[in-house]
Amino acid sequence: MRDDLGDDVALPGPVSRVVSLVPSLTEAVAETVPGVLVGATDYCTHPASLDVARVGGSKYPKLDAVFDCAPDLVLANVEENRPEDVARLREAGIAVWVTAAPATVPMALESLRAVFTRAFDVAVPEWLTEAERAWRDPVAVRVTAVVPVWRKPWVVLGRDTFGGDVLRRLGVHNVFAEHADRYPRPKIEELRARFADGQADLLVLPDEPYVFTDDDGPDHFPGVPYALMSGRRLTWYGPSLASARDELTAALADVRTP
Repeated sequence: MRDDLGDDVALPGPVSRVVSLVPSLTEAVAETVPGVLVGATDYCTHPASLDVARVGGSKYPKLDAVFDCAPDLVLANVEENRPEDVARLREAGIAVWVTAAPATVPMALESLRAVFTRAFDVAVPEWLTEAERAWRDPVAVRVTAVVPVWRKPWVVLGRDTFGGDVLRRLGVHNVFAEHADRYPRPKIEELRARFADGQADLLVLPDEPYVFTDDDGPDHFPGVPYALMSGRRLTWYGPSLASARDELTAALADVRTP
């Protein structure tokens, strides 16, 4: 078998002990193949009842803690995990399945389909089918937005991001969608100018990875309409996608002005 990057993944047999280094994959596996997870990162917050060994962060996992879990499969992501950590795990004889950084909702769901039907040898989960149905049809553009995901420094969604495609399907055009970088780092003056010159008319503020709130984020953009939304619903691809569309649509309708 080969993962999203085309690397061979030699599994010793049926997968029964899994360490996930990706929060969204942790939730997806826990929902779809209960009981196989034995380790996850400190940031794997869903499901809330998950009771497994914690192996540190995604970028800097404690590899000794991963080894202690004796996994027959580790799940990683090309954007969230360092290649040197993947290489060390593989050198130790552990199978590692690396998922790509999906640029669209269909790409993300196809990646998950491959994980479950090939690595786990299980049927396509119902939540995945529901998510495909829920996100199949984009709506016409209704608003143009700037979408920060971090502050100090400011980082925004750029080209070819999963979150950007989610918003596009909800009728939100990302003003940085054609930027050369996937996660540009513009100065605050440039961001404000996008609103001043009419290029953007909405500030979209998720609560993950940076926790933007009514009191932290909008204050840097006086007079600019903004919408707060769940970062998990916007950027995680897994079971939450099946119901995310309604929640995100409601968040976009709740426009506020600082």
